[in-house]
Formats: sequence, C-alpha cells, structure tokens
Amino acid sequence: MINVTKTFLPPLEDYNRIIQRVWDNEWLTNRGELVLELEEKLKKSLEVSNIIITNNGTIPLQIAIKLLGQKGEIITTPFSYVATTSSIVWENCKPVFVDIHPEYFTIDETKIEEAITTRTTAIVATHVFGNPCNIEAIEAIAKKYNLWVIYDAAHCFGVKYNDRSIFEFGDVSTCSFHATKLFHTGEGGAMFANDIELRHKLYYSHNFGHNGPLAFHGLGINGKISELQAAMGLAVFPYMNNIIDERKKIVEFYNLNINFSKVSSLKIRKNTEWNYSYYPIIFETEQDLLDLQKEFNNRNIFPRRYFYPSLNTIQYTKGAEMPISESVASRIMCLPLYVGLKVEELEKIVLLINTHLC
Repeated sequence: MINVTKTFLPPLEDYNRIIQRVWDNEWLTNRGELVLELEEKLKKSLEVSNIIITNNGTIPLQIAIKLLGQKGEIITTPFSYVATTSSIVWENCKPVFVDIHPEYFTIDETKIEEAITTRTTAIVATHVFGNPCNIEAIEAIAKKYNLWVIYDAAHCFGVKYNDRSIFEFGDVSTCSFHATKLFHTGEGGAMFANDIELRHKLYYSHNFGHNGPLAFHGLGINGKISELQAAMGLAVFPYMNNIIDERKKIVEFYNLNINFSKVSSLKIRKNTEWNYSYYPIIFETEQDLLDLQKEFNNRNIFPRRYFYPSLNTIQYTKGAEMPISESVASRIMCLPLYVGLKVEELEKIVLLINTHLC
C-alpha cells in the first residue's frame, strides 16, 4: 500500500535511549528536561528568537485567536485544513472568507481590504503547503487598519522567506508537529511571537494561566507537551536534513517525469526556501481527478484530496461563494510524498498519471 504520507520513525534504539531519561527523571510532563532541550534545539535549528512547543498544532491557533480575536470578525482563507476555520468559530469569532490566489493558493491579499469592517480584529492566513503568503502586503494592510496577524504555518517547518524563518513573521505564527508532518513529536505543535508581552501571554495561556504554583497571570488552558512527546521529537530531530533531502528527490522526480499538459503544480513564491512538504497536482476537471483517484485506489495507491472541501462551504461557516477556492479544492490532489518511497513506486504513480491523462 502506498499512502499519501507515512510517518518517519527514528530507530527504536534512539527513542528508547531518550525515553530512558524520562524513567530516570521520573518526570513525565509540566515542561521537564526533554521539553526544554527540544525547544532549545529547535530554536537554534530554525533560527528563531523564541518558541513555545505545545501538545498539538491546533491549540496554538486557538490560544492566539482567544487572545487577539476578541470575539470579532477574522479575515481568513477558505483553502486550508479545517482547524484554521474551526478554531475561529470555536473561540466565538466570525470567519470572513477571502478568496485565494489561483497559483500560490494562499489568501489573495488584493481582496483583503474590501472585507474589512469595523468589527474586524485580525487576519488568520495559511502558508498553504509551506508556500508563504504575500507577507509584505498582508502586514501593510494589518498596520493600516490596526489588525493582528496570525499565520497558520502548520506545514512550514524549515521554510524560510527572504532568508528569515517563516515563523518570524506576523504577531503569532503556529506550526504542527503532527505525525504526518516533516518534523513530528507524534502529536504536537508550536507557537511563536516576537513581542515579549504577547509571548508571555501565549506562554501562561498554554499552562492554565499559572504564575508559579499558587498564583495566576490570567485565564489559561492545558496546551503543554509531555516528556514522552518531546522524546519522539528529540529522536526525530537528528534526521531532519535527511528527511528534507529525500523529499526533495521525490519532488524533483515528479517535476521531471509528470506530463504537465493536462495537470498543473503548485507555484512557490519567490525568495522562498521551501521544505518539500506536499506535492499537489491540479486537474482540469474534478471528474479527471475522481477517475484517476479510482485508478490509484484500485492499485492500492492512496493520494489525498487536500484541501477539500473549500471551508466556506461547510455547514457551520455559512460563508459567501469563493469561486477560485471552490474550483481549486474540487480539482486538487496531493501525491504520495515521504521518506522511503521507492523509485519503482514513483514510476508506477507517474505512469498512471501520464497514461490516464494522455
């Protein structure tokens, strides 16, 4: 079976060696030695000024929206994983959708201003498949209208834009360390903020609001990552260069061998150091996608319709029509991409695409 992705598992002896430290310390959670070590390693590797790692990738979005959304309207993209929108609704804010760019698939910055009202409090934008938004334009708009900017950077581990970590942009950036991501802790995530006061709020918000054991800064929830999760991250971390190199080879194989006469691929924004996180192809019609998906599945190959459906169409958003997002969402499919894919498997995938669409 060839799935759209496969979790990278480090050698078991590596994980066991690190897990032994948990037993030796008798400390399983509440920001122990392994969590602190992982944060320092990630901060140095990613070249970021700060990081707070969390128990999953959705909690950072919810915390940021709770702090900055103020139960107002939040301008956001309809083309993202559902957590981007559900977090807005969950925190009693209203998502206001803006359509996407037809090539980059990120929020169309030229349409943001017309969606701003007196109730708008923030912009939540997704760097789709690790492809950066038009950061300069978004942040200029936010400054003009005094809005917060939260970037859903779930797919962006290792991505740089203009020679800076993508996590250094916006008021808050978030990332996912889910098992399907390049870097993972089994389940986990992170949040980043350059402003010291805001970072302090994010920190205590993910730790029940604590100010020491007996006092509280304010309201909080439990977003802490465990030592067991951190151990997985520490075991995966040494292999990150190899993981990205292997994925790059697969992307290059697809680029060289797919017949792009009837499908197109993602356009990466200029000045981006990409991380090869996903390989989406876009068909001319949804029926072409469905027909090829059936052929794949019949051969135990399982690409994924990602992202589908367009989030403005789900029941609890009741969003306006977003023609570009709805069209792209109906025609996009992510191909298998993970460490361990064999050349013969890649050849099989490409052959099915090229012969089906000829």
